[in-house]
Amino acid sequence: MGKQATPRALPENEAKAVARMLRVSPQKLNLVAQLIRGKKVETALADLQFSRKRIAVDVKKCLESAIANAENNHDLDVDDLVVSQAFVGKALVLKRFHARARGRGARILKPFSNLTIVVREVRAEAA
Repeated sequence: MGKQATPRALPENEAKAVARMLRVSPQKLNLVAQLIRGKKVETALADLQFSRKRIAVDVKKCLESAIANAENNHDLDVDDLVVSQAFVGKALVLKRFHARARGRGARILKPFSNLTIVVREVRAEAA
């Protein structure tokens, strides 16, 4: 007797990947996530490949993981995949101290982020 398997949260034509604890602020990560929302996966991968942002490497890795999940776990066609969602969440924030003049101190915040990418299979309409 085991526990019942939880039902799948996503529809049958979607797959997702989550990158946790990325060492970048959510605001900066969201700039890169906006770059790929709604695009075909080939175009999104090319955009991330030539992006000058440091975090684009980790976003590309997460997108490739979502593509692999779609192909291997859910039998979706890679050529028909589109990035349907790419959203950013906050993770923990490291608080650090920086000594300032006259015996004061300044707080330095080092935030972490979570990234979730959902890819959807969109069938090409035969015209």
